[in-house]
Amino acid sequence: MFMSVIQKRRSIRQFSDTAVESAKIDKLVEAALRAPSSRGLNPWEFVVVTDRKVLAKLGRAKEHGSAFMKNAAVGFVVCANPGRSDVWIEDASIATIMIQLAAASLDLGSCWIQIRARMHNDRRTAGDYIAEVLNLPPELQVESMVAVGYPAEQKAPHAAAELQYEKVHRESYGKAYK
Repeated sequence: MFMSVIQKRRSIRQFSDTAVESAKIDKLVEAALRAPSSRGLNPWEFVVVTDRKVLAKLGRAKEHGSAFMKNAAVGFVVCANPGRSDVWIEDASIATIMIQLAAASLDLGSCWIQIRARMHNDRRTAGDYIAEVLNLPPELQVESMVAVGYPAEQKAPHAAAELQYEKVHRESYGKAYK
């Protein structure tokens, strides 16, 4: 079953107007909280947003690549406290993909929006913009956001023949896997 979720998951940027049920949002939250974390430090924190006005603001976090958040039914903002772990970026990234895989398993669409190291405009980071919108405490850094909702677009799974097996090596670099 897990492999079928991985195979069907695609980045969805167009969402229907259908609200996501609270029970499904709860499952997405549980998936995020079950994410592996180095040394069990769990430096991540999450802000779950369903308010359309706030989703619209989050959709303006970056000049490119975040606008579709305004049409999502749910937005997850994945933050972490760098003071809790030297690998907070990795831990927050793992939590982000856990949300996406859980969404796919619930027949929801999702798309990752990279925030860390991205700019809101030429003077301000996307993370600082989001921190102001969501009233985040200063110790939290935003790694990413995930737009979630019922898909308004259908994308076929990537064909197995299109997978880049040439980037996989057996036993040492340069020895083809397949």
